[in-house]
Amino acid sequence: MKHDRLFSLDEANMLVPQIELVMERMQRIGIKIREEIEGLLQERGEEELPDLSTPELLRLRPSLAPLFENMAQAVQDIEQHGCLFKDLELGLVDFPAQVGDEEIYLCWQYGEKEIGYFHRQTQGFSDRRPIGEQPAKLRYQQ
Repeated sequence: MKHDRLFSLDEANMLVPQIELVMERMQRIGIKIREEIEGLLQERGEEELPDLSTPELLRLRPSLAPLFENMAQAVQDIEQHGCLFKDLELGLVDFPAQVGDEEIYLCWQYGEKEIGYFHRQTQGFSDRRPIGEQPAKLRYQQ
């Protein structure tokens, strides 16, 4: 997959503090969403919700609407930089980059102060490898 923006390692690392702030906000929103859903489960006397569409869930718990909107805005805040939001629970964000002729992802996880890992675009978090294992210097396009 071709991306409009490719990051150098330095460019990606310069964005990490901003991305970290957004991810902190997302983590707090995620906690509130889980609390709302737990409250709904208790009210219904259930251990888990059946598969509900978002509109059905919002009908049952309207207080989730602003939380979902805030979460969507946070994802947009990350992706407007050219990064890819990957996972809330693990706190993952990928930065498209290039090694030789191959586009890869620099992989950042919430809590890491800088990017230390990468993986191929066809791979995921479990396949990430330390940056030192890359075969060539990362280059980027503006």
